[in-house]
Formats: sequence, structure tokens, C-alpha cells
Amino acid sequence: MSVYTTVGRAELAAWLQALAVGELREYTAIAAGTQNSNYFVDTADGRFVLTLFEHLSTAELDGYLALQEHLAQRGLPCPRPLPDAAGQRWRPLAGKPAALLSYLPGRAVDAPSAAQCRAIGQLLGQLHAAAADFPSPPPNPCGAAWCRRVGTRLLPLVRPPEAALLQDELAFQAAQDYRALPRGVIHADLFRDNVLWQGDQVSGVFDFYFAGEDCLLLDLAIVANDWCASPATLAALIAAYRASRPLTAAETTAWPALRRAAALRFWLLRLEARHQPRAGEVVTSKDPEPFRHLLENLRRESVRRQRVTP
Repeated sequence: MSVYTTVGRAELAAWLQALAVGELREYTAIAAGTQNSNYFVDTADGRFVLTLFEHLSTAELDGYLALQEHLAQRGLPCPRPLPDAAGQRWRPLAGKPAALLSYLPGRAVDAPSAAQCRAIGQLLGQLHAAAADFPSPPPNPCGAAWCRRVGTRLLPLVRPPEAALLQDELAFQAAQDYRALPRGVIHADLFRDNVLWQGDQVSGVFDFYFAGEDCLLLDLAIVANDWCASPATLAALIAAYRASRPLTAAETTAWPALRRAAALRFWLLRLEARHQPRAGEVVTSKDPEPFRHLLENLRRESVRRQRVTP
């Protein structure tokens, strides 16, 4: 949640009046993440999170905010957008569409325990079930087609060893057929820094702005790649998720390839930010190297046929 757009105090105070959240007291930029501009906003009525959307179309934004409302109504601990009197969930601010969302308590964890991996596996299963009846979900914005397009564009910009790895993995993923796998709305960015905890209880899940329809198993692979540093935490995650949604035989077979697809996707996201950065006042740049190393490790596991399957 980097800051690309600066908001003045007077214009923010005027913008807040339509939401009836009390007088503006303080607001502070949040310098984390990479996609949008975010601020903590403290008013007479409490703390909120302000997000200014840097690149989403208004149609995309309507869909993402509606999804968060949909999930919150079904008991998921995700931020709810505050509508104005006309029911509008976002309005222009500083030249960008902006939304004020409920603040979620808790803190992120750097080294999840097996208990926390069980909890996030259970929550992911609940999220997939809760989103099953969300109407007309958009496709995953960073799905297979995006990976092919961005990967091809980055090939001449990266070092030769990276280019060889990238070209080979793009070819491998192009040869996979995931059409038989169960599909639905996925969060697609459920990293440790997008989940808040109070003890071993999930108190908040946010940053739904990569969400879209794709293979449900891809979401589990994304979580496994970021959360699970040991066989024990991986087993805890998978067992909890399977208790919510049993996996098909096709999903079990596709698991190693989808873990590679998830690693490739986030390697590309970070390579793109490094080689084709956007200007911003406070910008957090994330290192692509951990995902390159993860992809290399997963490829070696495939070659050795030492696979951990759900």
C-alpha cells in the first residue's frame, strides 16, 4: 500500500463530510504494498482506512468493493466500504477514485505457526464458499494470460540466467491444462501481510484488489508458497482447507504445477515493479529474488519427483 497520490487535509476533511464519520483529527500515510495509496484516517467516530485506487477502472472498483461487502455480510473479517447517503461506495478524491473502509484490529505475523496455518487454511475454505454465489466475478487480472504477456515483455530486460528460467517456465505453464479444476472467486494475494491476527484468531483479511475467478487450488498454492516454511505448516494448511472443501483427484495431480504457477506469478509481479516502476511519493519495492529461488526449488522438486501433494 504505497503512497502515489498525496491528499491535502482540507480536501480530505471536505470529502469525509458525505460519510458522516465525524470531524477529521489525523491521517497518516501507510507505506507498504505496491498497488494503491493508503492512509489511516482518525475521526471523531474512530479509525478508518482510506484507499485511493491508482489504476482500477470504475467498473473494476465497483466489483471489488461489492465483493468485500458480500464477504463481510457472510461473516468474513474483511473491511467494509462505507457508502454515502446515495449508497455510493467510492467517490473521487485528489483526482482518483477513493473509498473509506472499516479499520480491522490486530497485527500481521512474520513466522506463522502450525496453528495459524490451520486457521488460514480454514479461512481460505470459508472465503471460497462465501464467494461461490457472488454474481458475475471478473477473471483473475494476473492469471495465465497476464503471466505470458508480462513474462514475454520482461525477457529482454532481465539477466540471461533469469531469462532462460523465465522462458522455460512460461513454456511449461503454457503446456498445462487446468480446465478440469474447480473454479471460483479467489483472493489471489493472501500473503502474511494481508492478514491480521489476535493470538491465533484471524481478525482481518484485506487487499482484495487482485481477486477474480480462477482455479480455487491456485489460491491455496499462493498461500502455501508464502505461509508455509516447513512440512508441518504445509500439512496443517492443507488439512484445514480440505476439511472445508475436499480436493479432486485432478487437483492433487495439478498441485506441483500450480505451486510453480503461483511462484511464477509473484516473481513476475516483482520483476515488473523493478524493471518498469511507477513513480510514487512513498513506494515500497519488494525483492523478486525470493520468488525466483522458490520457483527454482519447486522445479527441482518436480524433477526429483519428491512431491508434497494435498
